[in-house]
Amino acid sequence: MTLLPFTVSVFTRPNRALSIVSVLPMALAFAVFGGCGASAPSPQGIAAPLEVTVAAASDLKFALDELVQEFHRIHNDIHVSVSYGSSGNFYSQLSNQAPFDIFLSADLEFPRKLAQQGLTLSDSEFLYAVGRIVVWAPAESPIDVERLQMDALRHPSVAHIAIANPQHAPYGRAAEAAMRSMGIYDAVQAKLVLGENIAQTLQFIQSGNAEIGIVALSLAVAPNVRPAGRYWEIPLDRYPRMDQGGVILKWAKHRDAARALRAFITEPKGRSMLEKFGFTLPEK
Repeated sequence: MTLLPFTVSVFTRPNRALSIVSVLPMALAFAVFGGCGASAPSPQGIAAPLEVTVAAASDLKFALDELVQEFHRIHNDIHVSVSYGSSGNFYSQLSNQAPFDIFLSADLEFPRKLAQQGLTLSDSEFLYAVGRIVVWAPAESPIDVERLQMDALRHPSVAHIAIANPQHAPYGRAAEAAMRSMGIYDAVQAKLVLGENIAQTLQFIQSGNAEIGIVALSLAVAPNVRPAGRYWEIPLDRYPRMDQGGVILKWAKHRDAARALRAFITEPKGRSMLEKFGFTLPEK
């Protein structure tokens, strides 16, 4: 079973639900941000690749990893470095001008707030996908997720239900809205275990810290996750539409390289790769 990477965390329990507070060591921050300066010739006289750093919602983990590989095959003069996390946490960092070049959010709200603060390049906002959520349980679980659907969360074997933290993760807000609209939130609220982001939420279930949960479809269908679990897709009309958007930050050092990546994500090749991982294209 493949476990997703996640940041070092500590646990607290406010309001009867387990929340996760991410700890980002300064050493890690320097490692992530250290390559953002202007490119310079190597000792052999060959120019170093242009660097583009991306802050991306963690539901993009598998899709964007593959997309970046294909992008680099076409643009071998551009190196893309991606950090994954919750959109809300990235928004807070970027409000303080964290040195990322592109922000790929799980919703459009956070990029638009940055634009309103004058922190983005003019007309750089773009919509790249619509997110979807599923109820997910491990393959060896006794819970028949496909048959029980949302009622799988009420199964007698369930002591913990993992969702992303609704306070800063759009997928957590969607999960909570879906449970409320389907009339089970009050019955399961005390069992909720909150992940720092949607990738960590899936890891909680994979590792046995929760028996079941609500995660992104894009993670559930990833090649190394799909055989490890079973899922039921929650109807789109049960939670607010999750328009996922991005923006280029005003302090991006290599703006043409950042625009090239944005173009690739929104052009047919990139869009088909996102669709492969369960994202709905905006016009569909």
